[in-house]
Amino acid sequence: MKKEYGFILIAYIIMQLSSYIGVPLVLFIGTLLGKSTTEMQTLAIPYWLVISFSVTLFIVLFLLRKEYKTNHRSLNAASVPSSISWAIFGVFLALFAQTVAANIELMLGIETGSENTAQIINLIEQFPIVILISSVIGPILEEIVFRKIIFGRLHQRFGFFLSALISSVIFALAHFEPEHVILYSAMGFTFAFLYVKTKRILVPIFAHVAMNTMVVLIQSVFREDLERMIKEAEQIQGFIGGLFL
Repeated sequence: MKKEYGFILIAYIIMQLSSYIGVPLVLFIGTLLGKSTTEMQTLAIPYWLVISFSVTLFIVLFLLRKEYKTNHRSLNAASVPSSISWAIFGVFLALFAQTVAANIELMLGIETGSENTAQIINLIEQFPIVILISSVIGPILEEIVFRKIIFGRLHQRFGFFLSALISSVIFALAHFEPEHVILYSAMGFTFAFLYVKTKRILVPIFAHVAMNTMVVLIQSVFREDLERMIKEAEQIQGFIGGLFL
């Protein structure tokens, strides 16, 4: 493994664990600057999310700068038009995989809904800037770490299925929701497939960013409209059913 990849993995792990130190640090600094403790308890988490993810992204891109300068385009990479097509198709493929995985979990008696997603949506509703983390910076970091580095390294030694399985399970466990390992693993398989198919990490990054953005918009910005549409559909269904009673 390239030493840059090792540094990226270390930076990503530190970022994931940094909240134990970073959040209290932001809280302390905020109170020193005259903010109330109550106010800073609300602001510390979103502030640290933005800081830690942004700094980590900068570090990752800095470490990869030489690689993209010396190997700007892989000889085996898909053409630009083909990559764009796969990126767009990949969004629908990811949504399909997510739906199938969610139904499998439902059949296994696993409660639907992600606590992790719910917490993120709650933060976004209070601090819209967090959408930058959940929909852009987060997916970029995850694709570089779990697809480009972990899956890419495994794929050099093993076949697609085993490499995708191992990297996807790691990807799932990194979200700290082991009950939804099937759901996250399905996403991991989809993004790994897009990466192998095109040899361009930007393709799964685009699909991941687009999917996360859609989920956030549906569950936050358009949630009231969606709930209203569901209620109207239920009313229409009840009315039609009443005609046949």
